[in-house]
Amino acid sequence: MRLDKFLAESSIGTRKNVRIYIKDGAVKVNGKVITEPSIEIKEDTDIIEYLNKLVTYRGKVYYMFHKPGGCITARKDETNKTVFDFFNEVNMNGIFHVGRLDKDTEGLLLFTNDGEFNHQLMCPEKHVEKKYFFIALGSLDKEDIKKIENGISIGKEEEITKPAKIEVIKSGMYEDLEEEFDIRKFYNINSNFYEQPVVSGYLTISEGRKHQVKRMLKAVGCYVIYLKRISIGELDLDNSLKKGQYRILSEDEIQKLLGKCI
Repeated sequence: MRLDKFLAESSIGTRKNVRIYIKDGAVKVNGKVITEPSIEIKEDTDIIEYLNKLVTYRGKVYYMFHKPGGCITARKDETNKTVFDFFNEVNMNGIFHVGRLDKDTEGLLLFTNDGEFNHQLMCPEKHVEKKYFFIALGSLDKEDIKKIENGISIGKEEEITKPAKIEVIKSGMYEDLEEEFDIRKFYNINSNFYEQPVVSGYLTISEGRKHQVKRMLKAVGCYVIYLKRISIGELDLDNSLKKGQYRILSEDEIQKLLGKCI
């Protein structure tokens, strides 16, 4: 195994950071300072030290996290709570989020120290589907749905989105659906505007552009007021996980994800 990969998978830092540590002379292999990140080591028998402390090989790790709204997908932030703030009992050095969710978006977010896993899931060429549940102000007719399914323009300087899947669950007036969806938890309009249409459903995309789901629905006149990612590929968000909770992915779940990426 390469030395930089060993350190990254041992939670010393990201692959990029550990290369810097190695080149700065902070790493020893069998008592000798090594400055070449690509050197091959034997993780079972070689003695690896970082800053003169023995490094224990951790291996690849994969977490499923139920992201709540109101926190940002970042490691640190001066003003906002981040997704990493929920992992107080875990050493998150070298572990990173797979893709990202907007601050107000809830749902399935993955974490790993496996760069190839991240590439397989997030690379646009792999066409891994991400499914979202949405509630939006507005309505969707057959023509709107057709536009979204066939690909739609969401920006002057951008290509048309790839074909998507959309399923409308319910539609009606805000005042009729407010209590059913518990809309007041995250959006409360003036009563003078209660008689405006609301629509809910599922939108499945295979890209990851910035604010893509919101922008696609906005392009057909819908303003998203609630958004939750419920699946990536064939992996569904564990309903037993409360917001802010996480767990390790099972081997079957990992293989299920990677199997869709080959």
